[in-house]
Amino acid sequence: MRYDFYYWPGIQGRGEFVRLALEDAGVSYDDVCRGRGGTEAMFRLMKANAANKTPPFAPPFLKAGKLTVSHVAAILHWLAPRHGLAPKSDAARLWLHQLQLTITDFAKEIHDTHHPVGSSYYYEDQKPEALRFADQFRNERAPKYFGYLEGVTEASGGPYVTGRRLSYVDLSVFQLIAGLRYAFPRAMKGIEKKAPRLVAIHDRVSERPNIKAYLASPRRIDFNENGIFRRYPELDV
Repeated sequence: MRYDFYYWPGIQGRGEFVRLALEDAGVSYDDVCRGRGGTEAMFRLMKANAANKTPPFAPPFLKAGKLTVSHVAAILHWLAPRHGLAPKSDAARLWLHQLQLTITDFAKEIHDTHHPVGSSYYYEDQKPEALRFADQFRNERAPKYFGYLEGVTEASGGPYVTGRRLSYVDLSVFQLIAGLRYAFPRAMKGIEKKAPRLVAIHDRVSERPNIKAYLASPRRIDFNENGIFRRYPELDV
């Protein structure tokens, strides 16, 4: 099946967690909003009407035939078992879903390092609050999230988060590390020392053939100061 994927053009954002799964699986998909008229088509699908009674609230969302699935964790929970990125048992898939929801919380806090007051305000309008939020993030929150995921990986016996087989959660761990290395290079040097298993997962994922090809292609949007992971040196002291 060919998928239509809807997310903002020009940024990795939350959509990148889904893109990585699609790319690793080697499935055919259209990153709709990067094409002509794609963003307008996305907004049409987000409007409720008699023919569209279950519209997504916001991107990212994925269309597969007549089915539309929104929210990163829900998309991956549905998509991954169909392409070998999740186990078959209900209990194991639910455990992956819980881990991905934790990563969703983590991503929200990463975003809030530069927009702690509100997304509608410019970074410059909330810089004092961002400095305070980022300090707690670097010293408390990021180490706590990475410590949790590191502990889960250790308990599973590795080499992946939930054991011997790679899942979509490992792809998300790769994205977390890659993004935070961009946004907080100084802080990550210390954080990574306490999460060697997660760093090894990042390195292992980066060498997977489909991911390696994706990272070297124009399909992989560069990190920039419009997405979740933004490099503001004053936040990484």
